[in-house]
Amino acid sequence: MSREFDPVKLSVLANAFDGIVREMTSGLLRSARSSVINTARDFSCAVLTADNQLLAAAEGVPVHVFGAGPLGEDMITLHDDIRQGDAFLHNDPYMGNSHAADHCILVPIFVEGRHLFTAVTKAHQADCGNSLPTTFYATARDVYEEGALIFPCVRIQRDYTDLDDIIRMCRARIRVPDQWYGDYLASVGASRIAERRVQELAAKFGADTLVEFVDAWFDYSERLATSAVETLPEWSVTGSTSHDPFPGTGPDGVPIQATISVKPADGRVTIDLRDNPDNLPNGLNLTRATATGAALAGILSGLPESLPSNAGTFRRFEVLLREGCAVGVPKHPYSCSSGTTNLADRVVNIVQAAFSQIGDGYGTAEGATGQAPAKSVVSGIDERNGNAYVNQILVGGVGGPATPYADGWPTYQRPVCGALLYHDSVEVDEQRYPILIHERVLVADSGGAGRQRGGLATRVTMEARDDDVTITYGLEGKFNPPKGVRGGAGGAVPEAWVEGVDGSRKEIPVVGRYDMLRGEKVVSITPGGGGYGDPLEREAAAVLNDLRESRITPESAFDVYGVVITDDVVDDTATVKLRRERVSAR
Repeated sequence: MSREFDPVKLSVLANAFDGIVREMTSGLLRSARSSVINTARDFSCAVLTADNQLLAAAEGVPVHVFGAGPLGEDMITLHDDIRQGDAFLHNDPYMGNSHAADHCILVPIFVEGRHLFTAVTKAHQADCGNSLPTTFYATARDVYEEGALIFPCVRIQRDYTDLDDIIRMCRARIRVPDQWYGDYLASVGASRIAERRVQELAAKFGADTLVEFVDAWFDYSERLATSAVETLPEWSVTGSTSHDPFPGTGPDGVPIQATISVKPADGRVTIDLRDNPDNLPNGLNLTRATATGAALAGILSGLPESLPSNAGTFRRFEVLLREGCAVGVPKHPYSCSSGTTNLADRVVNIVQAAFSQIGDGYGTAEGATGQAPAKSVVSGIDERNGNAYVNQILVGGVGGPATPYADGWPTYQRPVCGALLYHDSVEVDEQRYPILIHERVLVADSGGAGRQRGGLATRVTMEARDDDVTITYGLEGKFNPPKGVRGGAGGAVPEAWVEGVDGSRKEIPVVGRYDMLRGEKVVSITPGGGGYGDPLEREAAAVLNDLRESRITPESAFDVYGVVITDDVVDDTATVKLRRERVSAR
């Protein structure tokens, strides 16, 4: 039946659902209260089918939406009386959610009395009730020390009206209650946008046509994915890496691996994450949603084709997980507070880098990871108005991975986000919080050298202006920096220290909290991304441009890239000769 669906109508409806999700996204971005949502854009919107398959995600963050189907499963399993006008709040990481700081609003969409779709918004909160003022409690030994309010898909609206018991509970435990409530209303509003637009679409095309479209769109997407896999060689490889040592890990950190198997005859790719450490006594554990989402993000980054991000495409990809595994399905009460970041980033890196072993043109290098102070959660009391504040600031990005055809982005925030999060405005952050940002600059030579260069690190210097400011952070990649592939070099490691009022320098721990006193400055250098390919194959003109833009130093241009530059001009003859000598000397 799906192959007979009108191809013009298929395109129209696919773009219509994509447009609905983009309208949801725009609405939430413009109406949320916290800067982590309305400035950094740490949220995602999606539409699921009635049987809980991802239909449309537009610009959704991969770790948020690629594993979103179980959210709908939880709603259906726990509630046998859903009806129009309902909304559900879900942030349970032991069920279908990513981690407790991601509050999801699910709205079942009814057409002519039939539940046909579910609108989902997932927004990272400025505060979620943790025992410490952070939404990434990486050192929490269990969910009880973590302390977050957890809602296992509870009804929060009936007949389009808030259920005040749940609202009061959140306002009583969350440090910034008015800000939370504003974000909640924005999330509900975004989901209601989808409800209205889908009902309008059904009125125009008919409910049955929408159901038929879903089958046709998934089948079409599956055919695209099958075709992409069929072009690959039959291949299996086990990629590995290690997360840096953190409290609750061994002295060597957390070794993790992924076995990637490609079966072109079957049109299938399998990612096996089962042979990994058991759950850890800290907040690094992944969830079913984040482990799945990270693996799928790695596959889509590794393939050269652009495929629709929906359940039809995902039919061709299988992710194998194990219960009680640090990169699998967590056992209660192990904490998953940082389950959307650290180990998830490492999974993305393993998978997307492994694809580079197929050949030139496949895969990417590793992208930088971590929650450097430039991306920390800041909290305290603002003496300008006497109000408490807590929010994550994203002042500095990390270096993105080089690809076969492009340099890594310096504005990359982390692998699981697919470069979709935004940088904060320095001026807005200084207005909202008692901090001064003295500099935000790219660091020369920090991107891994390669035919395509890794994204540069960022140096940020931040000062407590009038009052003490608490920052909660976690450097990652200091001991295991992002790797390059196919001859590319690794990215630079992160650094962080405190400059005292007297100019003295003080090192701070790799992970933890620091109370920045008035007049003190925290200097944060994020990690750089890995390079792709041999640096001696980089176009000389690109090396010259990097030098002019201060992305690399003159020493790097000559010593690493083998380019001879005199008076701001490339000496082509000398460059060819030098590069030949370097290759011969290997």
